[in-house]
This record gives sequence, C-alpha cells and structure tokens, in this order.
Amino acid sequence: MVSTLEATSDPALLLELKTRRPPSLVERAGRETWSVDFSPDGAWFAWSMGHGIVWVVAWPLDSEESQNGETDRGDKSFSCGHPVWGLAFGPRPPKSNATACPAKARSEGKNSLLLATGLENGVIKIWNVLTGSAVFDLHGHEGVVRDLVFPQNGTLTLISSSRDKTLRIWDLAHKGKKVQVLYGHKDWISSCCVSSDCSMIASMVCLWSLRSYTFIRNLTGGAHKTVYLLSSCDFSPDGAILATAAFSGSSWWIDLWDPYTAEKLYRSLNLDYFEDYGQNQISAIQFSPNGLHLTLVTDDRALRIWELGEKGMVMETKRDRDSNGLCCKYHPQGGVVATGTRDGHVRFWRAPSAVPSLCHLCRSILRHSISTHQIEALPLPKRILEYLTYKNIPERLKSCCSSDEEEWES
Repeated sequence: MVSTLEATSDPALLLELKTRRPPSLVERAGRETWSVDFSPDGAWFAWSMGHGIVWVVAWPLDSEESQNGETDRGDKSFSCGHPVWGLAFGPRPPKSNATACPAKARSEGKNSLLLATGLENGVIKIWNVLTGSAVFDLHGHEGVVRDLVFPQNGTLTLISSSRDKTLRIWDLAHKGKKVQVLYGHKDWISSCCVSSDCSMIASMVCLWSLRSYTFIRNLTGGAHKTVYLLSSCDFSPDGAILATAAFSGSSWWIDLWDPYTAEKLYRSLNLDYFEDYGQNQISAIQFSPNGLHLTLVTDDRALRIWELGEKGMVMETKRDRDSNGLCCKYHPQGGVVATGTRDGHVRFWRAPSAVPSLCHLCRSILRHSISTHQIEALPLPKRILEYLTYKNIPERLKSCCSSDEEEWES
C-alpha cells in the first residue's frame, strides 16, 4: 500500500493523502479512517488507513528536517492485524533536552515517542514510532477499543474506552501491568478525553477522577434529558467547558457543560439557529488549541468550524456525502485540521486564523488552574463572573473578539 499526495483547487483544502490499494481491497469494507492524530510536538502525523494498517508521516510533509541524518523521519507503516479504531501518540521529551545532551535526548526520544493503536479485537498495541517496532500489547478489553488518549502532563498513562462499556487506565511505564478499570456505563463508550489539568476524565456524559479513579458525576439536565446516542466529547483547552455531541429527540446536538457543576451552559445546533444541521450525524468534535472554535465532522460535509455562542459557522466545507467524515484532529499549534473519511483517505484543511483577545487569554490562564466553585466565591461583579464561567455564551456575547476590551472599558 502506497500513500500519494494530491494538490487541490479548494482554497480551504491544503492537501489530501490518498491510499492506493490492491484491486482486491478497493471495494471491501474495513477501509475507513476511524482515527487520526498529531504527535504532541506536531512533528508526526498518523492515521488508520483501513484494513489494519496505520501510516505515520513526518509533519510538515515537505519539512527539511526529514532530510537530516539525526533521526529517521521517513514514512512508516504498522500492520496491526485487525481494524484500527483508535490511535494516540504518547509523550516525547521536550526539545530543550537536545541542547543539553543531544545523544541522550535522541535515545530518550526513541523510548518515549510511542503510538498506541486500539483494535477491533480489544487489544491495544504500543509501537515505537522512530524504530517502527512493536513494543508490547495490552489485553483486557472485551470489545472494540474505540478511543485512546494520553494526558497532557507527559506521563506514560493511557486511557482507553471500549464497546465493552468500560474505561481502562494503563500505566505504560510498567508495560500496562498496573491497570485501573472504571465501570458504570450502560452503553458503548465511543469517546473519552482528559481535562487540561489532568484531574478529570470525560467518557461521554460521565466524569471520573484521574487522581482517585472514582466516579464524579453524570452530566444531565435541560429540557432534552433523553439521549439515545453520544458520539464524541472534548474539553476546552482551559478545562472549563466540556463539549458533547449527541443524538436526542430527533436531532443531533452540541451541548456545552461546566464539568465542575454539571450545569449545561449552552445547547447548539438547534434548528432555529443552524437550519438543517441538526439532522446530520455528528461524528467527531474538537476544540481548537486556543479555545476560540469548536470543530465538527458531520456526514454531509467534511468539516464545520463554529465560534462558541455565535450563529452560523465561521467555516464549512462543501457538501460531500461521498467523503463521509469520521474523525478530526487539530495540529498542536493550530492552523491545520486533519479529517479522516470512510474511504481511508485524510484531508488537511486550513483552519480560520483568529487572534485571542486579552480577556480571553486571561480567562484561559485563570481557568486552567481554578475551578468554577473557586471563581464563584470571588467578590467580583456579576458580569465578570459570568464571563469567567462561560455563562455569557447563551447571550451570544463575543467573548473572544478584540471588541471585548472596548466593551469592558465602556
């Protein structure tokens, strides 16, 4: 199998990676790209290209770095033996280490830059990205491993969600021999995420403590309490918002929650606001690295990007039901969004550029380490408290635009 690079005339589409398959595999099921991911430093990109194959390429694709002799940055393919539903890069040492001791940093990098792949048979395979070799397997799940995530604190802790209705927390430093199993879901768990301070795990509408491995609370409420299907969830970069995509009633919805209070901050994709968008399945959602936008992958388009609290979308690609997007991932530095499709291809899109306001930056820094309860205890004016707790979203205030400073001054 060979990956080819194609240019495009679509101004929003930067490039597309297509897979040339043997004729015997072209029409067969199992070619879907269920998961894509960038490495934490943005230097590598991986996607599940179908039929049990994961392809890894250096990013950017035309980087001069890939030509130096220090590190093997050529394309790599991992044959997992079973369809791959989830994948995630592990942590790697910071670049500052290379200045102090280049040889040691390269050695640590080979041991630390891991790729975890979740398979249809319940096995999780751990790969060494730079050598292309399998490190070890993790056994325990009894169903499809649907999602994988490493916390942002740089530890070798891996969280996995599965159709066996459990979450598992693996300690890769001990080759997965130390594992915590979280029970309580009544349905498949198709998505999980970790807060930026690494204190909470969200698995759809359930919140768990990553410190004590205990259940915290369910997120329920509002007029629409019946949820039939939940497809994706993601924390905002500051951890103050949890976004969930769910099918409820007769439509798909995006709900924004306060994970500390279980309060529903906003329900969007309502037909009154977004025309027929609610009728299309939402396969995946993710916040942009700066927290200004929420990216959606739906079955009628490859990509939509929404600014929180605003009507309409700041970006949406052309209707293309043939591509049928399944997943998305922002580059860690922003500017690029990768989407995977049912045909096993990957598309890279130019994300809208936006400069965060000073208000938004201050709020993000504050909320990264302070909970809603701590904020509400501060002797601050109501308007500022609403801004810091994101309760201004329903009023559709432009909380991230440069005009914020003018509003505050007035």
